[in-house]
Order: sequence, then C-alpha cells, then structure tokens
Amino acid sequence: MLRGAIVPVTPFQQNCAILWDDSTMRALVVDPGGDVDRVLAAIEQCKVTVERILLTHGHLDHAGGAAALAAALKVPVEGPHMRDKFLLDGIAEQAAGYGFEAGNVTPDRWLSEGESVTLGEHRFDILHCPGHTPGHLVYVNHAARFCLMGDVLFQGSIGRTDFPYGDHAALIEAVMTKLLPLGDDFSFLCGHGPGSTIGAERLSNPFLR
Repeated sequence: MLRGAIVPVTPFQQNCAILWDDSTMRALVVDPGGDVDRVLAAIEQCKVTVERILLTHGHLDHAGGAAALAAALKVPVEGPHMRDKFLLDGIAEQAAGYGFEAGNVTPDRWLSEGESVTLGEHRFDILHCPGHTPGHLVYVNHAARFCLMGDVLFQGSIGRTDFPYGDHAALIEAVMTKLLPLGDDFSFLCGHGPGSTIGAERLSNPFLR
C-alpha cells in the first residue's frame, strides 16, 4: 500500500511529500523546497529508503532544496517539464532576494505528458498542466485514485498566474480538460494547505464556475 507523510518547508509552508510502499519501504520525495535537514530527519523517522526526487514545477519553494537533498541521498531528480528550466536556473538568485539559501537544480530527467514514474508497483502518470508555470506537471496514481497536484488546484482556489510567464486561461483549461475528468473520487495533495478531492472542487471552487 502507498503511504505518505507531509513535511511543511520554507517560509512559504510548502507541502514536501514523502511517499513510500509499506511492503518494501522504498520511497520518493516530492517537491523538497528547502529545510533539507528537516526533510532528512523525516525520512529517517519514516524508516524509508528514497529512490528518487520528483518536482512538480520550478518555483523556489518547491525545488530549492532538491539539489542538496539529492546530493545527501545520492538519488536522481526527475521533473518538471523542460519549460521550467529558466526557473530552476534562477533559484539561488531568487532565494537571496527572500533572505534564505537555496540551490539551482538541473534534473537528471525532464518529464513530459504521456510518460510515467514508478515506485515499485505504484505508477504515476504525468499530466502537463501549465499556467502557474510553463512546465508544471501533475503526477496521477490511477490505482490509488490520488494525485500530486503541486500548485495547479487547491482547496477552494487555484495556482497564481500573475507572474510574467503565468497563463490563467491555460491553467483553467488544464483543470477542466485534464484534472476534472479524472473523477470526483480522486483525492489530491496540493503544494500548500490542506488537500481535497476533484469532486469537492468541482462543486465549490469559485474559480471553476
């Protein structure tokens, strides 16, 4: 069975996730934005062996600790889509502006829609859902009816699109054409705050009216 733990990181309180198979205790870490020592302590507490790091997108609070965590664990970084390279290349500079340290990261593997990543028998299919960032990915586990949403859809809200590279129409289109069709029973972990289900957001999210 797939299990998980959430480690809020950085002043942005980003939901870094540790997901593992409870029979093998093999794990992956999603969006380690920072506070790497705290993430490492959580990995040790969960008694898991991390196989890889996944990134949903290139923002500082999601990817800022990826390079340091990958070096500490000696594991590859996979994702996001290559269209977020400019963001990953600017993390250190952006972090300095906020007064904390973070490192640029070059993934070992860029990911695209139609590909998948696995954790033992657990498969996550990849959807490209741009708008918040150009290369934002969502990881979908159909068997568990669960997805890693990043900053596309939140409980009662959607990801910000007021960046120079943001695209509100593209984000809404991705939600409507790729995420809502997954099914109302799909639960999701988002990048900040509590998770939700596709059905709850379809009914009550004001941005989807």
